Amino acid sequence: MRIGVITFPGSLDDRDAQRAVRIAGAEPVALWHGDHDLHGVDALVLPGGFSYGDYLRCGAIAAHSPIMAEVIEAANAGMPVLGICNGFQMLTEAHLLAGGLIRNDHGNFICRDQVMTVENTDTAWTNAFETGAEITIPLKNGEGGFIADADTIARLEGEGQVVFRYEGVNPNGSINNIAGITNARGNVVGLMPHPEHAVEEGFGPDTAAAMRSGIDGLRLFTSAIRALASV
Repeated sequence: MRIGVITFPGSLDDRDAQRAVRIAGAEPVALWHGDHDLHGVDALVLPGGFSYGDYLRCGAIAAHSPIMAEVIEAANAGMPVLGICNGFQMLTEAHLLAGGLIRNDHGNFICRDQVMTVENTDTAWTNAFETGAEITIPLKNGEGGFIADADTIARLEGEGQVVFRYEGVNPNGSINNIAGITNARGNVVGLMPHPEHAVEEGFGPDTAAAMRSGIDGLRLFTSAIRALASV
């Protein structure tokens, strides 16, 4: 399996995402935001960072990068696409996912190990989890508050498109504690926490809960491999 990781100007976690893909057992393929070529990859990751300095709105400029035309076409055709933090923001700006992300309600950048509940295991990126499982993933953002109008929230909740929900504490004011969502098809997933930072023992969350549950972030990437293998 070949999973592409796109680098945008200001990406910080593209190398980490490539490493996570490799550890999961797939071949990472470095892609460039200015290209119009996905190089035959089977899945895509839009990594975290501060693309274009977060000017205008986070992810808004990156969503119009040349390669996003190919990303949108591939996503609409069913390719698994994962947006992490800034990548999640890009996916909402590109209208591949509903809603949007705004500045944290407390106005501060936050960095912490975050507990989440897995709400939906029927996506390309969550099939290796159990529904209701509590996982611990590093979180680092200044604009992570998920918002949407009331009708969109009702649809996401009613149709099971909330994938991850913050547990114990809401770190950024997201509506309904929403930490990640999927599209209706289940191939596109976005989340604010960083699974690529929780793929190796000793190099991620070190809380007792995280140690008991294992390397939680790695399972997003192994889920994609499993989904691709089942096609």
